[in-house]
Amino acid sequence: MIVFENVTKQFNKLKVLNSVNLKLEKGECIALIGPNGCGKTTIIKSLLGMVIPSSGNIFFNDMSILKNIVYREKIGYMPQIGRYPENMTIGQVFNMVKEIRQYKGKLDEELFFQFELDKILNKKMRTLSGGTTQKVSASLTFLFNPEVLILDEPTAGLDPLASELLKNKILSEKQRGKLILITSHLLSELDGLVSQIIFMHEGNILFKKSLFDLKLETKLDKLSDSIVYLLKKNKI
Repeated sequence: MIVFENVTKQFNKLKVLNSVNLKLEKGECIALIGPNGCGKTTIIKSLLGMVIPSSGNIFFNDMSILKNIVYREKIGYMPQIGRYPENMTIGQVFNMVKEIRQYKGKLDEELFFQFELDKILNKKMRTLSGGTTQKVSASLTFLFNPEVLILDEPTAGLDPLASELLKNKILSEKQRGKLILITSHLLSELDGLVSQIIFMHEGNILFKKSLFDLKLETKLDKLSDSIVYLLKKNKI
């Protein structure tokens, strides 16, 4: 579904992606992890068209995304920190995004109602807590029923109940055959959620493994323990 072919990105003399090759398939829920500055954000921004690779190509359903914006309609993106017009209300933000998208299908408002955003539509964005802003971001991400979901630290700032609601939604969308890419520093949040692990280091893909194979290889049950084991083994 999504293929990175020899994708390199260089900012002046700093090479942040080094000939990255990746294949991401439907029905996978993938954790993209690695230390700060390893290239995770650049991978995501390249996929979203916010960063243009210095060389290489990215394909979405066999079509290059370079000089193409139509594919973005099939992606739902939840940023780590959502930024919205401060003077707009929650209701105005949703109406604005709906007008921009002009989506003709059935809206997926499950999270919108589970988070009870319908009860606080008149609250202005500047008055919201970080957790409520995250709920707005999550609800918008799923709203247009995208084929691909990119979630950057999705549970950050959410209370335990909201976090569980979001996790259940992610699992539901995975079962529907969608491709889900998650970045998170909280490895404990990913156990039971993801099926694949991509670990990046200094602009390279150190490994891409299924969660099953990773735990089998390390003989450890927890994802966090397995990752630590491999890092020590590779002296990182």
